[in-house]
This record gives sequence, C-alpha cells and structure tokens, in this order.
Amino acid sequence: MGGKHREMKTPNAKTERRMRLRLDVGGTVQGVGFRPFVYRLARQLGVTGWVANGPSGVVIEAESSPGMLDEFTREISRAPPPGAWVRSVRRHRLAVAQYRSFEIQPTLGRGRNEPGLLPDKALCGECRSELFDPENRRYRYPFIGCTICGPRYTVAARLPFDRAATTMSGFPMCAACLAEYETPDDRRFHAQLNCCAQCGPKTALWSADGTALAFGERAVGQTTAALLSGKIVAVKGIGGFHLMADATNPDAIAALRERKRRARKPFALMFPDLESIEDVCEVDAVARASLESAESPIVVLRRRFDGAAAFPGIAPGLAFIGAMLPYSPLHHLLVADVGRPVIATSGNRSGEPICADDGPALARLSGIADLFLVHDRPIARQMDDSIVRSACGRTMLLRRARGFAPGAIEHRALAPVLGVGAHLKCTVALGSRHGIAVSEYLGDLETAETRRRRERAVADILTQQSAEPAAIGVDLNPEYPSGRLGPTGAGPVIGVQHHYAHALACMADNQIEAPVLAVVWDGAGLGTDGKIWGGEFLCIRHDGYERYAHLREFALPGGDKAIAEPRRTALGIVWECFGGRAVEPWSGPCARAFSKTELRVLTTMLERGLHCPRTTSAGRLFDAVSALLGLCYRNDYEGEAAMALESAVGDDDCGRAYPFALTGGQPVIIDWRPVFEAIIGDIGRETPGHIASRFHTTLAEIVATLAQRAAIEQVALTGGCFQNACLLERTVRRLEQSGLSPYWHRRLPPNDGGIAAGQVVGAALVLSKAPTPGG
Repeated sequence: MGGKHREMKTPNAKTERRMRLRLDVGGTVQGVGFRPFVYRLARQLGVTGWVANGPSGVVIEAESSPGMLDEFTREISRAPPPGAWVRSVRRHRLAVAQYRSFEIQPTLGRGRNEPGLLPDKALCGECRSELFDPENRRYRYPFIGCTICGPRYTVAARLPFDRAATTMSGFPMCAACLAEYETPDDRRFHAQLNCCAQCGPKTALWSADGTALAFGERAVGQTTAALLSGKIVAVKGIGGFHLMADATNPDAIAALRERKRRARKPFALMFPDLESIEDVCEVDAVARASLESAESPIVVLRRRFDGAAAFPGIAPGLAFIGAMLPYSPLHHLLVADVGRPVIATSGNRSGEPICADDGPALARLSGIADLFLVHDRPIARQMDDSIVRSACGRTMLLRRARGFAPGAIEHRALAPVLGVGAHLKCTVALGSRHGIAVSEYLGDLETAETRRRRERAVADILTQQSAEPAAIGVDLNPEYPSGRLGPTGAGPVIGVQHHYAHALACMADNQIEAPVLAVVWDGAGLGTDGKIWGGEFLCIRHDGYERYAHLREFALPGGDKAIAEPRRTALGIVWECFGGRAVEPWSGPCARAFSKTELRVLTTMLERGLHCPRTTSAGRLFDAVSALLGLCYRNDYEGEAAMALESAVGDDDCGRAYPFALTGGQPVIIDWRPVFEAIIGDIGRETPGHIASRFHTTLAEIVATLAQRAAIEQVALTGGCFQNACLLERTVRRLEQSGLSPYWHRRLPPNDGGIAAGQVVGAALVLSKAPTPGG
C-alpha cells in the first residue's frame, strides 16, 4: 500500500553541492518497522528520496549534501528500530535527481531473498497498555500489535513482508487503521498487520463437536469461566493450539494427563506476571531477561525450596518447571482474567506436530479438549514454543522455535548445502554466502505427520533463500528417515557422522576454527565403525576429525528397551563391572525393580550377548545412575531419568570426584567401572543427592583430564548431555581452572536440534575437496 506523505522542502543548494546515493541495506530489516524508521530519520535530517523493501533487504535512494548523507548512513546502522539488525550498507553513487520529498515506495521486484522471514515477537509494552486501557479503541482486542511486536514468521506466506503476502491479506483495514498506517508519526505507520475489532480477525468458542457457542469478547469470557471450572480448552494462538487448564486444579491436571496419555512428562505453565513466577521459582538475571524478552520462551527454572510443594502434578519428580509469560494479546487476556497460572502445553497428540488449523485440531484434539477457542486468522506455518534455561551466565536454547526461528547463524561463505537434520528434535538448515539458515524445531520423525512437516520445511527454506542445493548432508544411520529426503537432482547426498555434526554445529555457533577438542556426549549416534557412539572426544582438524577418546563400551539389554527402561541399562553397567557375579554384590532399590524371572532372562541375554548392543553412550550412564539411586526405572518421556538425576543434586556442590581410569592409546578408553563400583558402594551410606553430585563432578573431571592430555586449548561442549546445567557449569569451571577455553552453544541447541547446521558445514567441507568435473 502506498502512503500519503507531506512534501518536504528541499534545502536551497546548487545541484553540484548535492549527492544522490543508493543504499542497499542487508540484514534483519523487513517486518520490524525499518522503512518507517528510515522515513522519519530522513525527514529529521532533511534527506530526500525514497525507501522500499527489496528482494535482498531494504533499498534506499537518498539525496542531500555529502556530509548529511554520511550522517544518515551512520544512523541507519547505529540505531535501528527494536528487532532490526543491519548487517551491511552498500553505497552506490548516482546522478542527482532533485527529489523534493522522502517517501515509502511499493516493494521492488523479487529475487534472492537474503534476509529471510523474521521470528514472531511478543506483545510490546505499549500495545499491552492499550489492550487493558478501557479508553483505547483496541481495549481487549486479541489481535493488537504494531511495527515492533506480533507475529511475523507464522503469518508470512512469502517475502517481502507486505500485508498482501501475509495471512492478513483477507482483512482490509478500516478507515481508522488505514489512517494510522499512513501517518508517519504514528506507532503503526506501515505496520503490515495493523487491525482492530472493526476490520481484523475475530475469536469464536466452539464445543468439542464444532458447534459455535460464542464470539468475540463473549468467547473470551466463557473460556475464562471454563478454565476456572476445571475444563480443558484448546486455544489457537500465534503458531498453533495450546491445551490450557487451571494449573492449581488437581482434577484438571489429572484429566489432561489421562486424556493426553502423558503420565509424568512436565507441563509448561503460563503465569500472569513475573512476580508470580518468583514466588515459586529461583529467577536469576539471565532467566528474568529471557522471560521478559521479545522472544518470550518457556524458561526452565528451579523451584524455590519454600515453593517446592507448589504445582505438584506439573513436573512429577523434578526440581524444575517450565515457566513463561503471556506473549500474545489473547494469552494476556486469558491469563489476566483467570488470575492464576495455567497449563499451556502443545496442542497435539503424543508424537504428532502441534495443530495449527481449526479442522484438523477439532479432529485430533476433540478427545482431549472440552472446548476450542479459535480465530479466523490463518497460520501460515505451525510453530512450537521455544525452551531455554540459564547456564554459565547466559541463555542456553533447548528448543529453538517461536521467537528465535527462523534465523541465520553467521558463518563463512558456504556452498548452498542442505542439512536435513537428525531423527529426533529435527530441524533443517541451508548454507549460503550469508551463513547458515536454520529452520524451527520440527519434532521427532516418528510419525508420518512430522515427516511431512519436515518436507514442507525443506521446501520452505529453499524458497526463502531462492536456492538449489549443491549437496545434501545426512546422518550416517541408514535406518533414519532423516536421510531419505531431498529435492530431485539436488546433488550428491553426503553422510556426516552424528557426533562430528554436533561438533561442527558448536564450532559454527561460537565462530571458532580448528583445532578444537569436541566433547560430544549424547544418547546415541551411529559411529563410523557401525557401533553406537555417545561418549566421544573428537579432535577436529581443518580437513576432518579423529576419535581421540571415548567412554568404555557397555551392553544395553534389549537394545531400545534399555533406552525406555533405565533399570535395564543399570543392569548392563553392573554386569560390565562384575560380570557373572553381577547380581551378588548388587543391592539397593534398583535391584528390587526386577522380578526374579526378569533378572534370570536378562542375565542370560547378557551372558550370551543376545540382543545386547554395545554403546559408549554418556546419556545412558546418566540413566544408569538414576536407576541405581531409585529415581527413575522407566522413562515416561525422553530424558526423564537424566532430568531426575540433575534434580537430585540440589545445592550439593560436592568437590570430590569418584575414581576413574584411562587405558589404551589411540583412541583413549575412559574406564568408568571404578566410578560405578564406588557409587554402588555408596548406596545406602550416602544420600542420592550426594551421590548424584559426585557423579556430575566426576564427569567434569574426566573432561578436564582428557582436555589437558590432548593439549588443545579450545574445547567445545556439545550433545544432549550438555543440556544439563549442572554438568555444563561444573565442566566449564573445571576447564577454565585448567587454563583451557571452553565453548558451548549460544544460538543453537546442544541437542539434535543443532545437527542440521553441523551437517551443512560437514557436507560443504566434503564438497569443497571434491574434484571438479573434467578436472
């Protein structure tokens, strides 16, 4: 839409004393109020010309004196609007055109979309004030927003970010909204999603069979009443549906767990305000900044000692809960009206992607939700909530989604290589001359729905970047569907070993180059020898890597069943320590978790090596300790045993490590058997918390010992085990005490959500060494 702008007087000056520049601005400059910012700056400085969205950012033609143009260019980079990031400003001198005003012009032609789409942003303070101001014309309107807040990625069908290219295209602005849109001094000047109750989207409340019960404000009011009465409501938000319930109502919590078949997995809580979170959780400065940020993620927080009894059914057996603040206007209204914390968990069935469309949500969630609060603004792409936690003085991403995705990781220029991610916590990524573009969290590729979502994400990222991949980076495991995807004729498929991809992702995330010692600890990944790796020390060179050290192998009785049942892993560990005498010295709670028949069958399997794959997995060691201490025998969800073990540590910062041994030459074998022999000896004599603390300290000592032995200063800590803040903090502290430089993740998760970026780097390296045709 074109704007109506007042003519600006051109300063009296001779033509030869004026200069005209074309400025090509790259970076995050679309959908963040950048053009209105440039417009106001130009008028303030007396610069004439125009600004427009272009195919690769923002294009400006500016005319004034040379000195004023220098100041204009400096200010564009120095003080862009909130949410914007200016990566580059390229200047080209043109012949003077004698512009007499400065205008915002329609979008220029399409081409390579360098800046990509922007993440969604939480409601800003000014819009929130308007939302609750009875004198404001947008009072209690659930879709209020402005140039710096509101959805972006989830409503954008394509670039550039203009209203016609969003799911708001079907909502023409009324006269009042259009006047705001066209007024340079208005906060909603060129706000592409501008709307109000007269012209914008509307809410409706449906019964479980799809019958409309109420609309608009009455729909919101009846939803509040339903939540307070113990009902479960599916609420359509920015990126999909939440299942919401009163977090203080035990019956509502039990009903949600039963209907969703989620026995113990934690629910995220949405609190009315920061003070109500601080009443029950420990909130440091980093966590507080995350909670109040424009990204507004779920933040994993430790419960306060005096608030430990609060919300007992939300995260059973854990010292942590996931807390967030309302981020959309609709969430603000609901939580403010309810006046207490509510469950806000993903609206999906177990293993499936989050529901984003009304019809499918009704079909898939009608057996879970009593009511549906919907709206008529379509969602262009579904988006989960991001999850973060505070560790080592900064934010660590655990799930990179709403607020953070999409977004590029800075990296040296790469060939356009596609990384299709891992089997779990899948993301996709694409390398380019600008860095590595990384998609949002897509889920685990266990279901056909998630695999289709991944296919759409691949098409999406290629379209956004206007790229054809020269190669595709995949995991080595042939059984994973993550490797069976790619555009036809997209170039060679290049296998990148799972833990090497983790290491490269961490290096890219920290902008460091080889040599690096990468400590890659996770649950499982196929190694180059065909075995299951997971406790790796990799020496990263400029042209590849070598396996410097790894944990001693052990058996997993029943294979995947041992992953689901940590008690089986514990038995495998005890067997490795004591062999055929395994059951005799073993006592304590975990030994009683088996029947005599189960023990007889499993020990026979171990004796004969039947269905007992061997692994070096650090993640399974956490499972084993958790089971030995009686904390978790069976995982209801991925990582439950390890989370229970971290929870048990509490404030016990035991400085003593258990003994361990290093054997072999290349690679070095880390013999953990003395650790477990000591742990088994401590059971019954020491508290579970003390043993858990010593175990974490021991792992940090193992890392520091190997890093000093390898004599490589840069040490990268990555893999799912380093989501554990206790492990990460103790390891970082121990490495720094040893004079080494530890690096851990910043903008990518340490878990498999970062794998795709590592695949891009690894495959690009292989591609760069490949001989050229005819060469």
